[in-house]
Amino acid sequence: MGQFKTKILLSFRTKVIVPVILVMLLALITSMWLVNRRVAAQSQMDARNQLLAWNALFQHMLAARQKELRLRFGNIVNEPRIKAAAAVSANDGLPAQPATPPDPAGVKTLQKFIADLLAEKVADVVLIQPLNGPALVEAQDPQFKTGEFETNCAAFINLAKKGTEKVGLQQFGGRLYDLVALPIQDIATDETIGTITFAVENSLAEELQNATSSQFATSSQFATGCQLVVMLPGSQRIISSTSMSPKRQQQVIAETPRLFCDNDTADEPPYIIKDLLLEGDEHFLGLFGPLPGNEAGGKLTYAVLCSKEDWQQALNATQRVIFSISLAATALVTLLVWFFVHKVTEPLQQLRAGVEALGTGNFSRQVAVQSRDEFGELSQAFNRMTENLQATQAKLIQSEKLSAVGEFVAGVAHELNNPLTTVMGFSELLKQDALSVKHGEFVDMIHKNAQRCQRIVLALLSFARRHQPERQPVSVNQIIEATQDILGYQMRTNNIKVTCQLAPQLPLVMGDSHQLQQVFVNILNNARQAIATHQPEGWINLTTATAGPNVRITIQDSGPGITAENLTKLFDPFFTTKGVGEGTGLGLSLCYGIIKEHGGNITPSSRPGEGATFLIELPATHENRPANPPPAVPEPNAPPEGTGKRVLVIDDEPTILAMISEALGRLGYTVDTVTDGALGLKLLRQSDYDIVLCDWKMPGLNGRQVYDRLRVFKPALTERMIFITGDLVSEPTRKFLEAEKKICLPKPFTLAEFCAAIKQVLPR
Repeated sequence: MGQFKTKILLSFRTKVIVPVILVMLLALITSMWLVNRRVAAQSQMDARNQLLAWNALFQHMLAARQKELRLRFGNIVNEPRIKAAAAVSANDGLPAQPATPPDPAGVKTLQKFIADLLAEKVADVVLIQPLNGPALVEAQDPQFKTGEFETNCAAFINLAKKGTEKVGLQQFGGRLYDLVALPIQDIATDETIGTITFAVENSLAEELQNATSSQFATSSQFATGCQLVVMLPGSQRIISSTSMSPKRQQQVIAETPRLFCDNDTADEPPYIIKDLLLEGDEHFLGLFGPLPGNEAGGKLTYAVLCSKEDWQQALNATQRVIFSISLAATALVTLLVWFFVHKVTEPLQQLRAGVEALGTGNFSRQVAVQSRDEFGELSQAFNRMTENLQATQAKLIQSEKLSAVGEFVAGVAHELNNPLTTVMGFSELLKQDALSVKHGEFVDMIHKNAQRCQRIVLALLSFARRHQPERQPVSVNQIIEATQDILGYQMRTNNIKVTCQLAPQLPLVMGDSHQLQQVFVNILNNARQAIATHQPEGWINLTTATAGPNVRITIQDSGPGITAENLTKLFDPFFTTKGVGEGTGLGLSLCYGIIKEHGGNITPSSRPGEGATFLIELPATHENRPANPPPAVPEPNAPPEGTGKRVLVIDDEPTILAMISEALGRLGYTVDTVTDGALGLKLLRQSDYDIVLCDWKMPGLNGRQVYDRLRVFKPALTERMIFITGDLVSEPTRKFLEAEKKICLPKPFTLAEFCAAIKQVLPR
């Protein structure tokens, strides 16, 4: 279960689908938040504009009503009968004058006039205040408190006495009234002789609701939800309102702002707009503002409420729609992503299975190519890779076989070095003796063929063993000669004649002799195979020459040649025109890389049927290898050079011990020989020697171990110690010899080389 969870969590599908879902959910939440915010802001703005429009309508209706009341009651005041009655009543209140006795009929006239107005339902309350007389007040409602009315109207009446008309709203007995106070002018003098005040119960809330229903029903979704409330903030009492439940009225009273601007004469009264949550959790937007009123009656406040429930429901519905659409889009996108990821991962899974098969060594696995897109190209590339790997596997198997053969050849060559050393040494010793002419020729033939075997063995050892590239001045001519020794037998058996025209004064090149020899072997082998495949015999010419700052090597054959198409691909890795199992396709590619690493160029040229030519150029160097010192010529009648000197020879080959003992004995040396390192150390402890010759590789103690132990008890003698080896010197051995400055003679060696090494370490 744990592995399954890990696989799911780490799978490519999960890594793609999970971020997509998270991004979609984030986009969903963000879009809902943005839409909700924008819709809410827009709806709030619409509701606010509707509220202000409703309030403007209320203010307009209020101003229109006041204007209409001023005109209507102004016409009544201008009637002659009220002016005459008011004048008579005013005289009744004055002190009696002899010329004008009091006329109580004026008061009765005013009372009759007020009664007629009430009977005509012109107003609900009428108050006439002569300038110098008692006020007359009558109301249609017998329970109406006329005394309170007269008191609350004092401010309006005082303005009217000064000749100013005053129209406003006022509350009496818990009801809202329109109040109109007008001055009464004398007919003759146009002077103010009294005032008349009308009070009409205000039904503006009902009128406003009816007007709203007809004016805004088709223009706004909030029109039908608007309501009006007029109240006394100080007494927490509703004076007038549209249809509203008592509970909601109390909630509105509780939400009513307490503070308003006291400057009623401002051009624009202060408004407060706030969100409300009233009865039944219904959302409202409320506008609160002051209404004009006298100080005695208390300052009035009104509120216009606009329901937001329709908007809230619309917003909730919009949110649900957006959420549903977003969820559906997320699910759809997830399915699409899963489908495409599946289409993407299916070939990847096949490729993974193919790679796993390759990991187990199954190079024959092929992947089905299902499309022509990048995955199809990847599948085709994978199939080509498996085909190349199959070919490479076969080539590596062949290479391993060749490597095994090389190791075998190196081992055989190493074993041949010891008897070759003996044959070469004893043949040289025989040549020094007085032999017949015939026997001398025999010995000379033995020595020359032994030297030939020496060159072949050295070439095989050099070519077969792996080593680190080492650049030093090398002779191209010597490398070509060594290569010819290696391939001479194969060339002869294939009826191919190899001729060499080597420049005698050819400069050295800075390079690795083993790598350059590999280049020549590969090119010559390719030429041999091409000739042997297409014709019974042929020839190969090798030429060296100096070309400016370069050394030029030309290799020309009489084979079938190379086509122009194949000539351009000759150095491509794995390219070959040979049959399966006959070539790796890497030989010429390696040759090209080696020559380029040496700073040179290799150029092929050919025409079908005319053979092929390879032109190689390598930069020449002015450095020279140290020349071997010329052999010393002994003085006439001089004693043998080894007279009085003792030599210890340690080697596991008895024939080599016999050959060295004979050679040194003829030079006057006293020679002791042992076949292992332990016996050699024993003799070294017991006796003094001038020179120690020691084989590098022996059973038991090897040459390095003998050297280390000898340095403990006779360190001076290690300075006159010479090593002998029948194998190529390895890198660690080479570093040791260089660090200790020791001579190491490779087997087989000539007597001249042997004697030169002896003289090099002898004390002078």
